[in-house]
Amino acid sequence: MDNKNISTIAEVFHMLANGLESGSFDQKPKVIITGQGSEHGEENVLAGAMAAAKNGIDVLYLGTLEAPADIGVKTIISKSATEDLEIMEDLLNRKEADAAVAMHYSFPIGVSTIGLVDTPARGRRMFIASTTGTSSSDRVEGMVLNAINGIATAKAYGLQSPTVGILNLDGARQVERILKQLSANGYTINFCRSVRADGGSVLRGNDVLLGTPDIMVTDPLTGNVLMKLLSAGNSGGVYETIGCGYGPGVGADYGRIINIISRASGAPLIARAIEYAARMVSGGLIAQVDAAYKAARKAGLDKLLSEYKSKFVETKAAVDFVRPEKEIVTAEISGIDVMEIENAVIVVMRSGIYAEGGMGCTGPIIRVSEQNLEAAYQILVKADFISAN
Repeated sequence: MDNKNISTIAEVFHMLANGLESGSFDQKPKVIITGQGSEHGEENVLAGAMAAAKNGIDVLYLGTLEAPADIGVKTIISKSATEDLEIMEDLLNRKEADAAVAMHYSFPIGVSTIGLVDTPARGRRMFIASTTGTSSSDRVEGMVLNAINGIATAKAYGLQSPTVGILNLDGARQVERILKQLSANGYTINFCRSVRADGGSVLRGNDVLLGTPDIMVTDPLTGNVLMKLLSAGNSGGVYETIGCGYGPGVGADYGRIINIISRASGAPLIARAIEYAARMVSGGLIAQVDAAYKAARKAGLDKLLSEYKSKFVETKAAVDFVRPEKEIVTAEISGIDVMEIENAVIVVMRSGIYAEGGMGCTGPIIRVSEQNLEAAYQILVKADFISAN
């Protein structure tokens, strides 16, 4: 490593160290950071590693560079990004490190990452559950599991009763019903309320910007886009500056702490990502996840997910009934999930009430006549398409 690189790293390190919050860990967690593969060069990653070490973390850097001796970062020289991961795996397997931060890692199905970002409107820190990986190939099931993973992660971070909101996506209403039933059954969930006038725990874009919930539940592809927008919006997308990265991979029986960052991450974010991983160690993430799934299963998680999967398989073509005569429909019933709207219309019309599906400004709706509004509402509640007010 030449003197120019040492000078550049030292300058960035001192700038970062002066600007970061001071961390405090009773027992210094040992966190690996893989250095090769960054779009901003390996020096950028090493600068982030040194800033994190300044905040009380035992950092082990894997890459082609070596940190100055007085910085507090131990380095292991590696020839490639692939070798970085091989060394990382070996160190974790041998318990010679507590956690790792990597720019790429393939998690098994059932594990997804819980991102942590600072939201722009009010500077609130918000978990995004999830951002990479996948908890399930089924969107609704995956988002339910993401909520549990997010709660466990937030508790490991230090939040005793984190608030939960669900991003208004296809399947969000089904996710909401399952989570509310879990909460009613004993796995307590502290639902937030949207800042918009209609309220509710199904949230909109305003709530993303404001950081309304502690935990924003979404699918990983949408969560990944949110992380990119929130963390790199100030740089035009080329340099991630805000937040703590895409977070640890979390899932039932997954006994590791491996945090993910983007290859576009800047040194300040990398430092915070290392601190995030260390905080997961100190906060007992693995034990929190085990406890969360134990409590959720006791509250009927498996049964609720099984019932969801077997529910509403009817289609218009398969249903034989006499359709009510068409009438003017001016009353609206909201809270229907877009993926269930067709079946919801069928259920109402099978009861002798004419209904139409539609899309309101806040999402899908069922349209009926004013005189049939209450009856249709009760039919949908009974059939579990919406929750009673």
